[in-house]
Amino acid sequence: MAYADEIDPTSSILAYYATKLRTARETAGMSQRDLAKRALISPSLLNKVEAARRLPSLELSIAADREFSLGDQFESLFPLVIKHAYPPWFRPYVELEAAARIVRAFESQVVSGLLQTENYNRAILTGARLDTDAVEDGLALRRQRQLLLAKPKPPELWIMLDENVLRRHVGGPKVMRAQLERLLAAAETPTTVVQVVPYSAGSHAGVDGSFTVLTLDEGPDVVAVEGFQHGALLAETEQVRAAYRAYDLLTAVALSPQASIDLIAATAKELGT
Repeated sequence: MAYADEIDPTSSILAYYATKLRTARETAGMSQRDLAKRALISPSLLNKVEAARRLPSLELSIAADREFSLGDQFESLFPLVIKHAYPPWFRPYVELEAAARIVRAFESQVVSGLLQTENYNRAILTGARLDTDAVEDGLALRRQRQLLLAKPKPPELWIMLDENVLRRHVGGPKVMRAQLERLLAAAETPTTVVQVVPYSAGSHAGVDGSFTVLTLDEGPDVVAVEGFQHGALLAETEQVRAAYRAYDLLTAVALSPQASIDLIAATAKELGT
């Protein structure tokens, strides 16, 4: 029995999408191989999408609408599939992040998600011992989040990194060097500031962990904190005020933007070519 035969289309948005796609393809009398070829993906990947074992791409959604003359049925459904692919606690954050005017983030362990390279992100997901399909879907979700940086008016980013982030060789020297170069490129853009809190700062306001403050055009600012397989959004006035104070204190002990760029560049150079 094929995996797709076992799908309950009411069990999830992904299962509904998979069932609709398979039905549309079979109604049109098209094989998986033919649709995969026209959508520029592998037949094995399409098979997993139709079995609700992998996330679809926007490109596949557009191709399905085109090949089956369905208007924008799958393209319209795609954002909903992606939204519900995130853990329930993370979905509100993704929506707020996409609407934010300013994103202020302090990271103590890894590079901020919006600035991660794909290989760096892959190394993190692989290190969590996820299976291949879960890793690929995780990469797809990260790519989708990063699209907000390509908007005509992207949010301002103020990224604060503990020096520990630079010294942790995620994925090995080659992957880490490319990631540091990505940080340098981002720091050269008008909308992004990158600062490093050096080891010499000693104990600081971010020792309790990473956090992000989102400044919105409408509504109160929001603080996001993340732990092991869980996270929380904080919007109480005192909580937001405490986060801003912590961020101000971190800014006070961090290297200047230029000194931070110099340190990142020197660290990348140490990793070789």
